Amino acid sequence: MAVVTKKLDQLDEPLEIAGRRFRSRLILGTGKYKDNETMVKAITASGTEIVTVAVRRVDLDRTKEEGILYHLDQEKWLLLPNTAGCYTAEDAIRYARLGREAGFTDWVKLEVIGDQDTLLPDVEGLLEAARTLVAEGFKVLAYTNEDLVTALKLEDAGVATVMPLASPIGSGLGLLNPFNVRLIKSRVGVPVIVDAGVGTASDACVTMEQGVDGILMNTAIAEADDPVRMALAMKHATEAGRLAYLAGRMPRREQAVPSSPTAGMLD
Repeated sequence: MAVVTKKLDQLDEPLEIAGRRFRSRLILGTGKYKDNETMVKAITASGTEIVTVAVRRVDLDRTKEEGILYHLDQEKWLLLPNTAGCYTAEDAIRYARLGREAGFTDWVKLEVIGDQDTLLPDVEGLLEAARTLVAEGFKVLAYTNEDLVTALKLEDAGVATVMPLASPIGSGLGLLNPFNVRLIKSRVGVPVIVDAGVGTASDACVTMEQGVDGILMNTAIAEADDPVRMALAMKHATEAGRLAYLAGRMPRREQAVPSSPTAGMLD
């Protein structure tokens, strides 16, 4: 009997953000790698099409071989500037503008951090910056907490994507509040991409099983003992979790149910 298999793009629609389509639902950051060669190999292994770059923390001169940007081909990946390290709306707006002026896309991953210890977002500053940047024509992908009200306000502000955290940045704790993430996904009309806190492949799979549109991660891959192998694991876990969600899991039961029918059994 012939075994019929389908490619992933035949089993799922592409991820669409601000009118642009992507085959991969995994987005990668570029920080914390031991060297640029490892970074590029991991990004390539992951299959991602979107790579974030911290405007405030990298050298924007693409001609310097020791810099991150020298190694990232804009023809191969969408380089998504982010405002990591910004603690006020004013700073975030300034660095978003700087990224666009430096030749990046007019897309921006918007972060406004409210607390230095937890790196949790400043909701008031985030909303202020989002409204300003949207009015200036930016496609804003907004990092936020797992709060429905904030997500709805961000959508009203015109962001292209809402990005609730799974758990605090760099913690590797995985998805701590699946109910709230599912609630956000059920109520907002823009894509929902979980950002921060995924630690390993099982975390990625569970996160995608909530029905979200994608995952953004950095530390889980960059700080793995073997970042390239972990990147490949994250690729497959993201795809597996997405397909499991689309397939629809069996119901949970508190009693056993035989896998084989009992009717018509031989005596």
